[in-house]
Formats: sequence, structure tokens, C-alpha cells
Amino acid sequence: MIARLREDKIWDLIVIGGGATGLGIAIDAASRGYSILLLEKFDFAKGSSSRSTKLVHGGVRYLEQGNIKLVREALRERGLLLKNAPHLTRKQAFIVPSYSWWRKWYYGIGLKLYDLLAGKLGLGKTEILSAATVLQRLPVAEKKGLAGGVGYFDGQFDDARLAINLAQTAVEQGAVVLNYMSVSGLLKENKKISGVVLMDMLDGVPYSIRSKAVINATGVFVDDVLRMEDPESPGMVAPSQGVHIVLDKKFFPSETALMIPKTADGRVLFAVPWHNRVVVGTTDTPVDEILPEPLPFREEISFIIYHFNKYLSSDIRESDILSIFTGLRPLVKSSNTGNTSILSRDHTIVVSSGGLVTITGGKWTTYRKMAKDAVDNAAFVAKLELKPCTTDKLKIHGWVEQTDESDPLHLYGSDAAQIRNMADADPSLAGKLHPDFPFIRAEVVWAVRKEMAMTLEDVLARRLRLLFLDTRIAMEIAPDVAHIMAIEMGRDERWENLQIENFIQTAHGYLP
Repeated sequence: MIARLREDKIWDLIVIGGGATGLGIAIDAASRGYSILLLEKFDFAKGSSSRSTKLVHGGVRYLEQGNIKLVREALRERGLLLKNAPHLTRKQAFIVPSYSWWRKWYYGIGLKLYDLLAGKLGLGKTEILSAATVLQRLPVAEKKGLAGGVGYFDGQFDDARLAINLAQTAVEQGAVVLNYMSVSGLLKENKKISGVVLMDMLDGVPYSIRSKAVINATGVFVDDVLRMEDPESPGMVAPSQGVHIVLDKKFFPSETALMIPKTADGRVLFAVPWHNRVVVGTTDTPVDEILPEPLPFREEISFIIYHFNKYLSSDIRESDILSIFTGLRPLVKSSNTGNTSILSRDHTIVVSSGGLVTITGGKWTTYRKMAKDAVDNAAFVAKLELKPCTTDKLKIHGWVEQTDESDPLHLYGSDAAQIRNMADADPSLAGKLHPDFPFIRAEVVWAVRKEMAMTLEDVLARRLRLLFLDTRIAMEIAPDVAHIMAIEMGRDERWENLQIENFIQTAHGYLP
């Protein structure tokens, strides 16, 4: 793909940003037959796109806010994603416990409407539950005053793994997608954007690449790109921070997820089973500084623990946390509010006078619809022949008809057989990386060979997810994983040591 980057050509579209939206755009544009180049400064899904609540959902809270349009759109997209990437998504049962009889019916009616809006793409019927049924399905729920609850269904997924499969899908459709490519400026001809200036972050080689249109899909960093065109740009994004904690399954031994319907700041809080752990979150805190590795505030961790404990029969403590991850939401600014929890989660597209197409806002579930809207706009700017979008029926790389969740490699879908063959051919690759996790050494080689993993963090954070599941264990096996990568990539001991040092430094930010 770097060889294709060196060709002297004018691309139809260049997209800056390799998160959910940018990768969706690359698939959409390539599947319509446009030539597209995607450039990501770090790794695919390095930012917000690997730090979600792991839900493919319509947004129960948006329903309460009256944003029916967003909920209906998201529920349709949820249904399509579960069909197009069954190896990475699943139907997840939820319970909303209620400690007053009228709230049980209030949430029950709301969630019945949620079912109605999903239509044929619904995942199952909402039920009003007795207190006994709630305790049967959520044995650790607080018993005192429990009046029953509501059971409903939503979608669950592995966000970073999906991003990697989206990158692979884009390549299969003819796109060029490259991580560790930093865009430092925009090219202009006759006051119109005509391409980008970039630098290969791994070998320092600069490039100037021309295109008919440029799409800015950099999430919370969109304002940086806007200011490359206009240094006086007021910016679009009001970043909001969302924190999640990860706990051992023993604190929440249930396959049913918990939805806490109202926290002190008016949000909902989830506890979701994920990779044999439980993810609890999230917060919504306005932040001024946008960092590649945002850190949680102490009060955010206390907030999650406090609200989770209110619904548990026995309390958790900060010392029980295995990992903490923090993501930034690219919420679109409103002049009327300083409260990010009430800013719109809809996506916004802006085309500048120079033709830069910027898309921001939105959420993982609606990535495909966001991509469609962005490509429609960019094709108009680039004066390309407008071709219809076909991604609603496009199967994501790894698609399989049947998913066996008991298979530790099931997240790879159709690629699982090749990883198994690799381990069979070389028994040294069949061994586990750590006895507490199913990951095997062959997966590290696969990540380097087939999934564009360039750094130790790429493997431990976004290919295997171990940094998010148990930070201390990720740090413990880092030297072993770095060594496997160094052999596969032909790197020396100095590279290995630098990778370990950088990873350990990053990993400290995931610990309490």
C-alpha cells in the first residue's frame, strides 16, 4: 500500500482519520468504485473508537430526550451491523432493576417503544419482570426495596476488533488504508483544497498527495485539521470524557447486563459482560485538553463505583479494578450549554469554502450511515459521478454464518482457521501468552502479518484487547509479546526494549 502511495496520481478522495467513521468512509467510497486513500496518525481505532461501552445500541437515553429520529436510525444500523459482522457482535440481554413500582412501568413503556422503533430488526421483546426474576438473572442485585424490573435486548460488540476488520474490508474493496501516517498540512490550488502533506511516522518519509476532495474524520481532533485550512477557525468540537472500569466476573457473575437508568448527572450507567470480564461505565465530563491518551479524573472513578454499588448487594472497591479506559466524545458545540451530557449525539457534516468536508459527532452504531452521508457530500465536492451506497448489505471481513462463542478464536470469524493452521504448523505458536487468558502466540504473529500491527501497544491494546481487560497482566507479558513481534518483523533488541518501555508508560494510565 505504501508503494501505491508513491504513485503519481490524483486520488478521488483522501480521508484523514482511521477510527470508526474514517474506516466506514473508506469502505463506502471504495465499494462505490472511487479511488480512496485513508491516513491515520496513530493506529486504527487508537482513540475513542477503541474506548466505547462495547454496545451496538439505539440509545435508550436519547429516547427519553425525545430524539426519536436518532434512535430509529441507530436501531436500524444496529440490526444491519449484527447481520454484517456476526463474528464480532451479539444480542445482549439487559435488565433495568426498579426500586419503585411506577418506575418499573415507566421504563417498561419506554422500552416497549424502543422495540417498536426497531421494527423487523428488533432483537427480542421487552418484558416487565418480578423482583424474583430480577434476582434470578442478576444474583448480585441489591435486594432491599426491589420492586422488579424491565428486561430488554440490545447489541454488544468488540469495537477495536471491528475497526481492524473494517480496515481489511476497505482494502478488499480497493482502498489504500495506512496507519502511522501523520497529515501536517493541506495542499491548495485556486483557494480549493487539492490534497495533503503527510509524514510516515515510522520511517520519517514525507509525501505530498493530491486528491479531488479531502474528508476530515478525525473525531475529537477535527478542529486541528480545520485550522490547517483556516487558522482562525472557531472549531466545532466540545470534547467530553467517558471513563469505564473493568472488573473480574466474580463481582458480576451474570450473562445479563445491567442498565442503571439514572445517575446523579442524569446519565445511564451500564455493567456489561465482555470477554469474561465486566465493563462498567460511563461518565460524561467536559474537558479542555485533547490528549491521545486521556486520563480519568479521580472523581469519575468514584462516581462509577458509587452508582454501581447502589445496585449491588456487596460493594466493589477501587483496588478491585483490573483496568480503566478513557475515551473522548467529539460532541458538536452548542453556544447555549456548558453541559456536555445534553449536547446532541447526532453527526454533523460541514463543507468549508475551500471544499474540506468535515464530519464529526455520531457514535459507533451509526458509523455506516455517517460514512454514507460523508461520501455523498465529498463526491459532490469532488465532482465525481454519484453512485449509490451499497454498504447496508456488505459483509464485513471475517463474516461467518455461524459463530461458536466457545471457540477462543471466534472473534476472527473466517480467519480463525488460518490462525489455527499456523499454530498447528509451528507448535511454538500454539502456547498461551498467559494462563488466565485464551490468547495464543500465533495471534501475535497474525496481528503483525495480516492486521497491520506496528507496535507492542497495537497488539496488546487493540488486536488482543488485553490492556483493556487486565492491565497488570498485559504489562507482565509485554516482553514476551515484543520478542515474538521482533522476530516476525526482523527488529533488534533495542526496538524490543523501546517498545516495552513505551507500552509500560502507556499502561500506567490504565491503572487506578
